[in-house]
Amino acid sequence: MPSFPKLKLISFTMCAYVQRARIVLLEKNIPHEIEYIDLQSPPDWFYDVSPLEKVPVLLVDDVSIFESMVICEYLDEISPGSLYPADPLAKARQRAWIAFGDGILDSFYGLLRTTDEKEFKRHKSTMLDRLETIEESITQEQLFGQDEFCMVDVVFAPLFRFLNGLKQYAHIDIYADTPVVAQWATRLLSRPSVINSVPQSYNADLPGYLQKFDGILAAQIKNT
Repeated sequence: MPSFPKLKLISFTMCAYVQRARIVLLEKNIPHEIEYIDLQSPPDWFYDVSPLEKVPVLLVDDVSIFESMVICEYLDEISPGSLYPADPLAKARQRAWIAFGDGILDSFYGLLRTTDEKEFKRHKSTMLDRLETIEESITQEQLFGQDEFCMVDVVFAPLFRFLNGLKQYAHIDIYADTPVVAQWATRLLSRPSVINSVPQSYNADLPGYLQKFDGILAAQIKNT
């Protein structure tokens, strides 16, 4: 086994961005500690290690690294093999689709927070349209969504976990027009590194998390 620095991941139980780092750590068998904090009342030391006051933060021998993809790529580089393809163009395209996934996650959080009906419909439409774009890409180009686990999978797995929550608790038919994406999501969410990237209480805590934003989505969940 290669020699690794002392690693501690600072986390919040429901954070999709933290899950990315945790998946890479587990996927590549990198020894680490994990500490969950309450983002509503973080410890004083958190502000010293997280300039953006967000998680994840990775402490590397007590030196802090922040931003999820910076952490994921650092972990990928210090461990054998790579979750990115060797070809520079293929790698660049995967990184572009990662940015695309970030946009879907932004729309998801917008959907959670908004109290405006028009905004709610816009965020929902954006998410569904982007899933259709991914459906076409997987079908036509096969850049991802295949058997070989890659960094794009790392990014989309936590998103799919949230989207499945919308499907279950808000009864939004997320994958109605994207059966290939649905298959991809099912495959990712059954992978051990993805399953173990969240605490055991995650599924029980998810409905409360979705409702805590007290917007249109929370009202839909409460009324079902």
